[in-house]
Amino acid sequence: MNKPNDLAEVREKFYQDIDGLSMAPLWEVFRSLITHSPKTAALPHCWRYEDVRDWVLRAGDVISAREAERRVLVLENPGLRGQTRITNSLYAGLQLILPGEVAPSHRHSQSALRFIIEGTGGYTAVDGERAYMTQGDLILTPPMTWHDHGSEGDGPTVWLDGLDIPIIQTFDASFLEGFHEESQPSTRSPGDSRARYGRNMRPIDTSLTNTSSPVFSYPYDDYREALEKMRVQEEWDPCHGLKLTFINPQTGGPVMPTIAAFVQLLPKEFSTAPYRSTDGTIYTVVEGLGRAHVGDEEFQLTPRDIFVVPSWCPFRLDAEEDLVLFSFSDRSAQEKLCLWREQRGNDGDTK
Repeated sequence: MNKPNDLAEVREKFYQDIDGLSMAPLWEVFRSLITHSPKTAALPHCWRYEDVRDWVLRAGDVISAREAERRVLVLENPGLRGQTRITNSLYAGLQLILPGEVAPSHRHSQSALRFIIEGTGGYTAVDGERAYMTQGDLILTPPMTWHDHGSEGDGPTVWLDGLDIPIIQTFDASFLEGFHEESQPSTRSPGDSRARYGRNMRPIDTSLTNTSSPVFSYPYDDYREALEKMRVQEEWDPCHGLKLTFINPQTGGPVMPTIAAFVQLLPKEFSTAPYRSTDGTIYTVVEGLGRAHVGDEEFQLTPRDIFVVPSWCPFRLDAEEDLVLFSFSDRSAQEKLCLWREQRGNDGDTK
């Protein structure tokens, strides 16, 4: 029988021999691969807008939108530095367009959303239709749709980009194409997609196979009004306050196959119960003041701040004023793969 030291040497020699065949022993890494609960290197973090805004604007002095193609400062999670991601599955950044600029038209495999942080007069064109940007608007660019950005305004326009770049990298499924002109021609008037699909109606005989929403602009005024009308019912969820999900009006499902988007209202002095879920989530403050308790971190929240809640990280909110938050996550992808789970309350059931 081999002695312990002999056995260790036998194993090490075995590992070295199979390494030459591009093989490795599962038992050495099994418990790090298949864990009892989600483990992530992503960390809770908050980007205070007053701290980063000047750097976003200074990027306009460093490079033009045309030269950069997309002039963005990436929000890199401190636990994932160098990986160009804010969670393991999602990318986020702050993009700048200055008056008179155009970010050239292209299309790609990645799904993308834009949440407008500041500015007026900017626009995104998607498949021949322009959507003009106002603070708080949500604009989508679904996979393989032609899109460009520009500005007819007098000042800078800044928005939060959210893309599923890491998910597409996982599948080695990335494609990028440039349009033959800097800007795509306008073939539909602004608001055309909302007229067709945003009134609880759709053109007859329309195919329902599109997994992304045919409505790509969700104006702030519309969803803010919805929140105000719903708040009179006092139907406050203990973990979320009043929370809505943006949907594909053709299917009732999420706006894009890999990214889900949400908005929520917490009334003044409302504190949520502890909550966690498997979808790492990126939040930005639309209105109000409050505090976010994410794991062992506490973030004071002011308008336009951005913070990330990693997967399965305990999380709760305190509203010092009426607090409106926009958020996005990979929940839609996780639900399709039967992976998504949540836990409500300190001793709540995991579902």
